[in-house]
Amino acid sequence: MTLLLLDFLALASRSPIPTPLPDHPGNIYLEGESVQVRLPENWKPSAVHWRVLDDQGHQIRSGKLENHSPSGLLLGPMPIGWYRIEFLNAAGQLQCWTTAAVLARLKSPIPEDSPIAVDAAISWFAHNNPENQRRFANLAALAGVKWIRDRMRWREIEPKPGRFLEGSTYDSAARIQHAAGLRILQVFHDTPPWATEGRSTSEFAVDLRHVYRFAQAMARRFHGLVQAWEPWNEANVATFGGHTVDQMCSWQKAAWLGFKSEDPHLIVCWNVVTTVPTWQHTTGLLANHTWPYYDTYNIHSYDWAHSYLELWAPARVAACGRPIWVTEADRGIHHLGNAPWYDLSPRNARLKAEYLAQEYAQSLYAGAARHFHFILGNYQESSGVQFGLLRKDFTPRPGYVALAAIGRFLAGAQCLGRWRPDEKTTVIAFRAVPDGKEHDVLVVWAERPVDWPQRGRQRSHLSLPSDLQVQAAYNYLDRPIRWTGQVGSAPQFLLLRPGTAQRLPLEPPPISSPKRTGHPSHVVLQAVFPPHRRIQVADRPWSQAYVYGFQPGEIVRFELRIYNFGNQFLHGTIRLLSLPPGWTVSLRQRTVQLQPKAMKRLPLSLRAPTRAPNVSGDGWITYQAVFSPTETDTLAFRVKWKK
Repeated sequence: MTLLLLDFLALASRSPIPTPLPDHPGNIYLEGESVQVRLPENWKPSAVHWRVLDDQGHQIRSGKLENHSPSGLLLGPMPIGWYRIEFLNAAGQLQCWTTAAVLARLKSPIPEDSPIAVDAAISWFAHNNPENQRRFANLAALAGVKWIRDRMRWREIEPKPGRFLEGSTYDSAARIQHAAGLRILQVFHDTPPWATEGRSTSEFAVDLRHVYRFAQAMARRFHGLVQAWEPWNEANVATFGGHTVDQMCSWQKAAWLGFKSEDPHLIVCWNVVTTVPTWQHTTGLLANHTWPYYDTYNIHSYDWAHSYLELWAPARVAACGRPIWVTEADRGIHHLGNAPWYDLSPRNARLKAEYLAQEYAQSLYAGAARHFHFILGNYQESSGVQFGLLRKDFTPRPGYVALAAIGRFLAGAQCLGRWRPDEKTTVIAFRAVPDGKEHDVLVVWAERPVDWPQRGRQRSHLSLPSDLQVQAAYNYLDRPIRWTGQVGSAPQFLLLRPGTAQRLPLEPPPISSPKRTGHPSHVVLQAVFPPHRRIQVADRPWSQAYVYGFQPGEIVRFELRIYNFGNQFLHGTIRLLSLPPGWTVSLRQRTVQLQPKAMKRLPLSLRAPTRAPNVSGDGWITYQAVFSPTETDTLAFRVKWKK
């Protein structure tokens, strides 16, 4: 047996195969079960007829409502797929509707390292509601995901310094997700008012000892329940604080040290960034020597999946050889405005479902080791975009059923490469273990790089090599089909014998950056400027970042803070390593003594250059702390003239 299958069998032996809850939340069943559809919340007594439509809008069943019971409409066994159940009056007019799904039965546990994951935020969607938390967790597990992303409010769980809320929604959600066989990535992105030092609660706590202690406490509290942590969310954008890259690096170091001091086996992720990755962000991360302080490099992406490969080049370098996790991804599509449901039109719901496999496949090809689609529960934004795979009553949109197909066929997937036989046809090949059996799996579709109104119209014919046998084929909702070579925008999953996909002219996935080595230090440097000093920059279209802005010739006072997160007294030197042309700073070198868990403030002043032909007004200032060969840190922050 190959290494992939042996690894799968070892992991699967510790994982249960999920089964539906007795009440079948969301009208979601497994193949072979008798389907009973609950009457919708907006039920109208004027309804006297019913009909069932499939994802293409074709009527497949109908009848009178004489035989329905208060508990719902009994449909009996149904084929795998997604269904819309409409209720009509005597004149055939639509009165209300709901949805249901039938999923394939998982024949084997999903491996714990499977790359197919989902963002669910169960603690928030089902706040202090264990029953609904259980429903969300069960539906995620049924969809074939092993990793799930949750969310936490720091200010809620630690309302006063060192005093933690007992029996919180986060505790119940973690226990329930763990019991469902899920592995949890947790994220927090707020600061308690007591730790803000007068700044916004959407910004980092200024004193890094607060996040260090919080990380320690969370590692203890959720030991064995939460396997990975993101110590902030999208810190590079205004919504979540508008931080500079050096702030993100100093924060990351303190959080990593806190988590690892309590549980060295925890996965501590990069405090995830969003918008388009930039080389300037990567430069800052490398200049701050941050790579020893993250086990995975995490990004978000809301761009079209066909652009992932090119757009993520800076992220692949920033990863420094660590796995890349995409912990939020989608492409927004507008809802109908039908509050409180905020549904998608039938066409857009189908297009979103067809897009899902394209998104996962292209993400894994572009370098992601794990991909979390945003989002499982019903979630709409003020922009008019609906993101949820489920409706507000847990009933499924077609995208949920598409996720279940991806979870099954790309279980434990490793990307082998991509083949583009023509300008609109894409084939991405994987080695995976669907149903516990090793296969090469092709994900095949035809689409152009266009927006939603133009999508779903492409058709092509794909000719595979004559010696490449398709053992089984399935559509994007997991229904078995006959492979004919006809390809459309709805992806198809083709199962091949292991090792045979290499007969295709595959472009290999991009080579990841070499793994940078290094050791974390207990010493952390931090620059503290007044909040108004940060200015927004866009170093690349559709990107967002912040730097410290100055008027030409302006003098600004700030602090250099030095932390000792270790248990030993330290004596060392702080020195200036680099300064852009024309800039001047008041501190070039100083000796410092630090008690364990202490912080020292050094007041500094920085002067921007006056405008001159040979001065750009944009550059990096770098300091280094050396306390011993193993206790060193580097701080690099970017300064720039204001426009």
